[in-house]
Amino acid sequence: MAEKVVVGMSGGVDSSVAALLLKQQGFDVVGLFMLNWEESDENGACGAEGDFEDVRRVCDALGMPYYSVNFAKQYRESVFSHFLSEYENGRTPNPDVLCNREIKFGPFRDYALSLGADYIATGHFCGIEHSGGRVRLLKAADETKDQTYFLNQVRESQLAETLFPLSDMKKTEVRRLAEENGLSTAKKKDSTGICFIGERNFRKFLSQYLPAKKGEIRSLEGEVVGEHIGLMYYTLGQRKGLELGGKKGEDGRWFVVEKDLDSNVLYVSHGDEEPLMSDACEVSGLNWIGFEPEKSFECTAKFRYRQGEQPVRVTLTDAGARVDFKTRQRAVTEGQYAVFYDETACLGGGVIDKVIKNVK
Repeated sequence: MAEKVVVGMSGGVDSSVAALLLKQQGFDVVGLFMLNWEESDENGACGAEGDFEDVRRVCDALGMPYYSVNFAKQYRESVFSHFLSEYENGRTPNPDVLCNREIKFGPFRDYALSLGADYIATGHFCGIEHSGGRVRLLKAADETKDQTYFLNQVRESQLAETLFPLSDMKKTEVRRLAEENGLSTAKKKDSTGICFIGERNFRKFLSQYLPAKKGEIRSLEGEVVGEHIGLMYYTLGQRKGLELGGKKGEDGRWFVVEKDLDSNVLYVSHGDEEPLMSDACEVSGLNWIGFEPEKSFECTAKFRYRQGEQPVRVTLTDAGARVDFKTRQRAVTEGQYAVFYDETACLGGGVIDKVIKNVK
């Protein structure tokens, strides 16, 4: 009797091809669509309806059963409430990281196992290795699509029964396979941005949940150069949306360098980006995957998704770890994640609590 795999189906091409590959490998495959957000966009459209229709088409084409399960309540309690709290505290969260740990590899995994699944699978670009009773989270063959950054908080135990069929594939191969097998999602564009916001205006969305308080925009010299519409709408290094054109910015565009919540002041600079550079950071909420850290060790790290790996030294502390950069880093942001790597795998990560500058 074939082993059963429940695939997390999003309605996108990646999860569609993951299901296709598992079918070709002889597994008994079931599709499971997660409804994590029930609110319609400003046009009254619910994107989930279209996504589920795509899931239905793909599963029908592959001759496999499919179900839908509603995790909207769990998502609001475990992910969205944290998202709002972080913005309220002047930080910049990454809800996709928490969604993986709290939903996709939490209630979704439990539900799939209750259906009799031997494994769960997703369309993430990454791999799994079982060795010596431990589970390692491997980087994807397609470095440009590697998604281990978003899985850095998933616990090792949550990955024990997981398959990642796309680990050795390039994105171009995924789309080619989908087209060759007549899958309706073959040319569907990739989703971008935060899942529950979608194509909507971010500021307009956030204002529905958090009151915005206007305040001064000042240069680092203390000169008032403009007015911000609410500190939560800005992040370090941001250049767009400041509306400071022509205000002593001749030697470079203005960019955000600091947010002072106590005074409700947004600090900006232009030209020299030195104010954005840092030497180290402190992280908490550490999660290690298939790795036992020493008190102090060297590895590489990413501080945002679209970034190459940077050489660092990690020193464990009572609160988490201090991460010292071998080369100074630009716009390391509180609330984001420091994610650690060796040559082949993601070792885990933690949330950035404090950015440290000018270490002598």
